Amino acid sequence: MMTQEQRAKQFMPFDAMKGLQEALRDREERHSRVERHDISEEEQEQNSKVLCQIKNGSRVEVNYYCHFHDVVRSGTITAINIPYHFLILDDEKIFFEDIYKIVIVD
Repeated sequence: MMTQEQRAKQFMPFDAMKGLQEALRDREERHSRVERHDISEEEQEQNSKVLCQIKNGSRVEVNYYCHFHDVVRSGTITAINIPYHFLILDDEKIFFEDIYKIVIVD
C-alpha cells in the first residue's frame, strides 16, 4: 500500500528538459545587460552636492549602475562612507562612481 506522500509524487509535474527554464532565464539576463555610461561634469557636480547634503536617515532616489544593469531605487540611507566613496541604501552598498543621479525625496 502506498502512503499519501508516495501517491502525491506520481502526480508531480515532469520536467523532461531539466534545466531549460534556468538556461532561458540566464540567457535573457545576459541579453538585458547594458554598459556603464558616462555622466557629464554638471551631473557629477550635482551628485556631489547632494552627497554632501545627505546623512543617515535621508530618503533618496538613486539611479545607478549595478551588475551590468541600470537600476532606479528609492530608500533610506543607512550609512555613508565618504573616505571609501560608498553609501548604503537600505541594505545595498552603492559606490559613488556607479551613481548616475541621486535626489533627496524628503
